[in-house]
Amino acid sequence: MTAGDWLEPDWPAPANVKALVTTRDGGVSAGPYASLNLGLHVGDSPAAVERNRALLRARLPAEPRWLDQVHGTDVADADEAGHVRADASLATRPGVVCAVMTADCLPVLFCNDRGTVVAAAHAGWRGLAAGVLDATVARMGERPENVLAWLGPAIGPRAFEVGDDVRDCFVAADPLAAAAFQPAGAAGKWMADLFMLARLRLRKLGIARIYGGEICTYFSPDRFFSYRREGKTGRFASVVWLSE
Repeated sequence: MTAGDWLEPDWPAPANVKALVTTRDGGVSAGPYASLNLGLHVGDSPAAVERNRALLRARLPAEPRWLDQVHGTDVADADEAGHVRADASLATRPGVVCAVMTADCLPVLFCNDRGTVVAAAHAGWRGLAAGVLDATVARMGERPENVLAWLGPAIGPRAFEVGDDVRDCFVAADPLAAAAFQPAGAAGKWMADLFMLARLRLRKLGIARIYGGEICTYFSPDRFFSYRREGKTGRFASVVWLSE
């Protein structure tokens, strides 16, 4: 579903769980950042980014808890104010907005079925392999059967070429991950399915209710930024919060 030119996750979350994903449309940035770039770290005009963030803020109950993402596994408490280095955050207080920015990496949104906790995780292949989803679910403090996960737009299996090192990293941890890699044609190269790898990881944690995972950023140039496609580009945001 769409909210204007933005996405609303299609998942059976409780009514008080709100979420959206911005697209690249509707902002003021120019050039490779056109037009709703939300990343301050990619070379865009800071003034333009702040105006873009204000446009997002108008749709939210509060300013998102922006993270300094480093492809790690740290999970921040969004209920506490302050800019922190982490790749996921969670909130239990209504009106506190968890957010992650991506441009090919996988954003994963979480909630429990009682609508008392939400979380957002930034899962590139490094963070996914290191356990960022595991760490996020652990911090939620919920039994796996009570957790819902939604996989947002990310680079898809027809565009994500990786080397033996990436494949070996995942297969060593879980032999079932071999199914997420198809030969790319050149020796030592593979096409990786980030969505499948995330689903495997979540199912291994005991989470069965997994939604989304159908939108490829690389092949959606009019809607989403893609670092693999463009190099110099912007970032879109996936946000989740509890309403009052």
